[in-house]
This record gives sequence, structure tokens and C-alpha cells, in this order.
Amino acid sequence: METEQISVDNHQDNDKNYRRAVDILTSGGVVAFPTETVYGLGALATDEQAVRKIFEAKGRPSDNPLIVHIGQQEEVHKYATGITEDGEKLMATFWPGSLTLIFEKIPGIIAPSVTPGVETVAIRMPDHPVALALLQTLHGPLAAPSANRSGKPSPTEAAHVFEDLQGRIPLILDGGQTGVGVESTVLDMTTNPPTILRPGGVTREMIEEVIGPVKAESKAPGEQAPRSPGMKYMHYAPEAPLFVIEPDATIIGEAIAALHVEGKRVAVIGPDDLTIPTADWYFALGPRHNNEAMAAHLYRALRQCDLTAADVILGVETDLTGVGAAVMNRLTKAADGKRYMS
Repeated sequence: METEQISVDNHQDNDKNYRRAVDILTSGGVVAFPTETVYGLGALATDEQAVRKIFEAKGRPSDNPLIVHIGQQEEVHKYATGITEDGEKLMATFWPGSLTLIFEKIPGIIAPSVTPGVETVAIRMPDHPVALALLQTLHGPLAAPSANRSGKPSPTEAAHVFEDLQGRIPLILDGGQTGVGVESTVLDMTTNPPTILRPGGVTREMIEEVIGPVKAESKAPGEQAPRSPGMKYMHYAPEAPLFVIEPDATIIGEAIAALHVEGKRVAVIGPDDLTIPTADWYFALGPRHNNEAMAAHLYRALRQCDLTAADVILGVETDLTGVGAAVMNRLTKAADGKRYMS
């Protein structure tokens, strides 16, 4: 399969490009497109055979649920039921935006592969002109995880999608670099209080300002099927093993020295102002304590590590304020929970 890449922006007439994408989608195909978080790989969420092509292209485990993307807020009532007053408040405040809400699903509409093993559905309305134009031209819901090979760092540029999925998908809509840089916050509205299943660009503090206290859950409980992507499997991982490390230049320097003794080359991912001259490669994410900048550049840095000959990657932890919780969630997942211990 040849993968076509089409540039779309606000300064040109894109009707033909969107029609091309919609023709593929309504014919049961998949299309990669930008959102404000990361690039997504979409298929018509009501078409079971089309949704299966997402899993095939990504190599994604079949029990990992997908998020349904819609182009108009009122469409949520076509696919979900039991929408509470708090849910309406959150949609009014954060949609379009990087907040996914989990509701009870209306049976028989969304394809079974989108919600494997659960009676809920995760829905969001993305805040990106290309994503919204595509959805509103399609007049239907798109099931869409990140447009990368499963387990790899999520794509924040069309080139990342092409690198991972060339020959596996027919079309990439190139809308430039994404803004938020990490996937949406996932909030389960079927629990009381609502539960954050995955932190993202809409922070816990922002949510609680609207509806009051929520709780956070870092992994799927017991043996239940995961209700949200990002809960069960290792994600976002570069090729070399990654370890989370304290944001202390002395500790990082000692770690690099020890790894060099073992003959290993070391890449470090951290803030701009952390001076680590002994690192073989250093990828700066942004100013220290500017967690929004660090989120926006995290996946790109992980992918840059794959272009080096690094044997080990050290990911410098950040504080958990605001979107810092999402940054640390992704770093910890990429490291499969590993921390560097001297």
C-alpha cells in the first residue's frame, strides 16, 4: 500500500482534500489526522471491519479500547446515555478540547472493537481545525488512537506518522505540529466521584474548578477490561531502555559516569537549564517548571533518542503540578515503571 501525505492548513481551499479523506473513511479505510494533542489514526466508529484496520495498522492489542471523536457536541447523545449535569458542564467548558469523557454506551451503535469488554464509551470533541473539518465533513464519529505503531512514542508531526505507518495506511492529513503534545485527559463519568483514568492537557485542578472533587486511578483495577487507553500496556517507549531519574545534576552526572564505565552511551531528556556536559546526547524539553512546554516536546525528544546510538535514556522527572502529571505519566509508561537506582 502506498501512503499519501496531503498538507492541509487554514490558508487554502481544502474541500478536495477532506473529500478524499472522507471517501476513504466511508469506504471502510483509515486516515491519519492531526488533533491538538497528537496525530490520530481514524476509522468510522460504527464500522467494525474498518475499526479492525486500526488495530492491524498499529499492531495494537485487541482489548485496548479506542476513543470516539465527534465534530459537534450534541452528537454525544447519539452514542452515550446517562449523561449527568456534571458531564454537561464539562462539555460546555472543555469541548472542543483535550478532555475525553466516559459514559454508558447506547448498545448496538458503536462497533464492538471500539469498546472491548465494557459497556462504556469514551468520547471527545477535538480542538483542532483539521480534525473538526474532517469530522464535520464526514458527519460521523471516528474511533481514533494515536497514529503510531503500538507501544512507540505518539506522533506530534505528520513525519512521525509516516515513519511508523508508511505502507500500512492510505492517507495522512498533514496539519503541522500538534500543540498540547500529550494525549487527552480521560475522565470516567460512570463513577462517583468521577475518576481520572489518564492525565492529560486538561488538569485535575481545571476539572475540579468546574464540578468539584474527582479521584485519580493509575491502573486498571483487578482483572477488569480497561475502560481507557493507556491503562494496561507499556506505551510511548523509545528503542533504548528508559529510566526515570531525579532532577539533580549531581545524581544524573554520577549515573552517566557509572553507565560510561559499563561502556554504555547515554541520552538525557530534561529541562533547558539542566547542565549535564557528560551526557552523550541531551534533548531539552523546555524551561524547568514549564510543564506545558515539556509536554509539547516530550514525544519528539523520545523519537530523537531513536536517531542516536544511545544504549540508555535517562528521563528527568518533573513536578506534578498542572500538566506535569501527564508528563510523568507518559515518562513512567515509557520507562515501564523503571527508575535509575545508583
